[in-house]
Amino acid sequence: MLGVSEAVKSNQTDVHENLVATVEKHLRHPWQGPIAEHTRLAFERLTQWRAKKGTELPLVLDTGCGTGRSTFLLAQQYPEALVVGVDQSADRLQRGSRRFQFPENALLLRAESADLWRLMAAHEWRLWRHYVLYPNPWPKSAHLRRRWHGHPAWRELLSLGGILHCRTNWRLYVEEMKTALAVSQISAHIKTIALDKEKAHLALTDFEEKYLLSGHELWQLEVQLPG
Repeated sequence: MLGVSEAVKSNQTDVHENLVATVEKHLRHPWQGPIAEHTRLAFERLTQWRAKKGTELPLVLDTGCGTGRSTFLLAQQYPEALVVGVDQSADRLQRGSRRFQFPENALLLRAESADLWRLMAAHEWRLWRHYVLYPNPWPKSAHLRRRWHGHPAWRELLSLGGILHCRTNWRLYVEEMKTALAVSQISAHIKTIALDKEKAHLALTDFEEKYLLSGHELWQLEVQLPG
């Protein structure tokens, strides 16, 4: 049973004052942090799976997939593509494996998303579509670098290319992402998601359904990346 969700609360009322400088820094300086070993192993598994299925097939990445509802639905929506759901929680992925019967073109991976982006970028992989659905907004001003557009791996996210799909119940999140894209010389637009409580069952993720049932307005940003 999905509970009632409160609106995002933040000490920010506008785009973070340090966002532009942060994005410019990350564009100039590649992230050099260590890559988690379990993510290296996950990338090896993904590489083998993709080689078996066909590297010529379009690749869809579902970052932060949770229990994989979005991965399951995207794999059905795009049967001609390979759809990879990534989450850092083994428990969430295990619950998803019990909950859904994933089609042959879907794969769930336990990995650190930013590390996986770096490995994919290093091997010159390119995405067809990249879904970042209802990420933890890290609404406190001090947590800018934990938001994907303020993260050191922003450069790698862009380099993977494809159509970037971001959905959120915090408009400021996509406003900041739009600004980060503009700093990266990419123009994007924001629009509302045309769903309401009566259509909550059509939601792409559990969070989306919960937010709709709670009466939240939802926003999305979709943009073709040049990578």
